[in-house]
Amino acid sequence: MSGVQDQLEIKFRLSDGSDIGPKSFPAAASVTYLKEIIISQWPKEKENGPRTVKDVKLISAGRILENNRTVGECRSPLCDIPGGVTTMHVVVQPPPLEKEKKVINDPKQNKCVCVIL
Repeated sequence: MSGVQDQLEIKFRLSDGSDIGPKSFPAAASVTYLKEIIISQWPKEKENGPRTVKDVKLISAGRILENNRTVGECRSPLCDIPGGVTTMHVVVQPPPLEKEKKVINDPKQNKCVCVIL
């Protein structure tokens, strides 16, 4: 393969329809690396941006990309056009808020009331 074919032009489509990129990435770049780029270049004016790689899901050709895969492994031969730009959709899933831990045998939590007549 030539050096040009080892590079992919990728743009990242955010949920509001705006894009990050397009940028050129080597086919050997990991999905984790792409997510780190998205986090570092997330628009400052947008709320609820991702904080960690675990907060980001990348979708390409209808598939959620796995962190341990490379861009080259995730390519879809049906969707990729030589010299074209690949669009990957970005879904941000912030971590769930920690809920209060409840003690199972806490008498204050018991809502049962027994009435003897």
